[in-house]
Amino acid sequence: MSRTETELLAAVTRELPGVRADLERLVTIPGIAFPGFDPVHLQRSAEAVAELLAGCGLKARVVSAGGAPAVIAHRAGPPGAPTVLLYAHHDVQPPGERDDWSSDPFVAEERDGRLYARGAADDKAGLMAHVAALRAFGDDLPVGVCVFVEGEEESGSQSLPALLERHRDELAADVVVIADSSNFDIGVPALTTSLRGIVNFLVEVRTLRQATHSGTFGGAVPDALIALSRLLASLHDDAGDVAVSGLVAREATSPDLPAARIRAEAGLVDGGELIGTGPLVDRLWTRPAISVLGIDAPATTGAANALVASARAKVSVRVAPGDDPERAYRAVAAHLLAHAPWGAEVTTEYEASGAPCDIDATGPAYDAARAAFRQAWDGVDPVDVGVGGSIPTVAIFQELFPAASLLVTGVEDPLTGAHGPDESLHLGEFARVCAAEALLLQNLGLIG
Repeated sequence: MSRTETELLAAVTRELPGVRADLERLVTIPGIAFPGFDPVHLQRSAEAVAELLAGCGLKARVVSAGGAPAVIAHRAGPPGAPTVLLYAHHDVQPPGERDDWSSDPFVAEERDGRLYARGAADDKAGLMAHVAALRAFGDDLPVGVCVFVEGEEESGSQSLPALLERHRDELAADVVVIADSSNFDIGVPALTTSLRGIVNFLVEVRTLRQATHSGTFGGAVPDALIALSRLLASLHDDAGDVAVSGLVAREATSPDLPAARIRAEAGLVDGGELIGTGPLVDRLWTRPAISVLGIDAPATTGAANALVASARAKVSVRVAPGDDPERAYRAVAAHLLAHAPWGAEVTTEYEASGAPCDIDATGPAYDAARAAFRQAWDGVDPVDVGVGGSIPTVAIFQELFPAASLLVTGVEDPLTGAHGPDESLHLGEFARVCAAEALLLQNLGLIG
């Protein structure tokens, strides 16, 4: 039986204190799927998720396809009702340096209406939004529900394709809700309709067979660190635009972002300049971007007065929607080989990639989502946005379930600081996200 909007919102409000308590319990589990971290915590995290979903009346179990544990849970809906797949991930990014955090990254702390902890937003709050909606309906779900909670999204979802293929039939749905993105602003909801892809690779430069005396040979013989620096600098022009030919770029259709907002959100130093040209939404959402993630070279402590023989960098390319990660990698690798300074030997080594995606956000499911957002945000219209980051899961779901409507929603906001120190969740926005998901399920049930 469908409920009135007032009844449903009251039910969500009633469940929020328990949902928050469970979120605070979840963030104490440091489930990190990167090498070098204890996998026992990922198992603990998956079991905790399964317990939460079982408490919502779903049949839940922990599964794996050789990677980190995931959770699948089911509950049938009324006859003829659509099936909705709810996605989130329970793994988190490494916390980084403890001194960079204002409080313990694995103990939730509220400050000024925000809840601070690693995973408080990305993406344990996404999971708990699903739980909040399920609890609000109790035994009267208006749709069939399948919940899939991944355990290695932050480390690249390497086993996800095999896992989804193995459980493809039981995960099939009419609508897929992926709660792992961001809203346009505090008070302004959003549907994500495009995401950049990603390619990570290593580039190594060698100028010498071995390190040699910098006084004897410096000034005539190049060292690898200088050569690598020049090579990496060639990836951008003087304005900061990517200078690699052959990469796809296009214009965004969303309203532009204020430069002051981006400076503040990124934490740009006083006097620092934004790079690139053109609208910021293009630079951040629909054009490629290239970053250097790390460099292998002698540490400054104990460094000898010697020319460095070889140096290596890890490079990340954010691939624009409409491009192909493998083709983009070949284009960047070809650029590096062509720009090798002073005859240096340059080699590249592919590591991992994820596809970009575009979503055609039209049809009844998207209408139902936008109506739910307007209801939850007191009449504010949602904005269609692109995301500069990458969620390879979305492209994988598109490929496996082409007939399903994909709704990419989120609990994050511009101040969340996901992946960085002091990651946080805006508790007021979280309440709206939970209300919006419950309203969405109700609206989808009315579509039939």
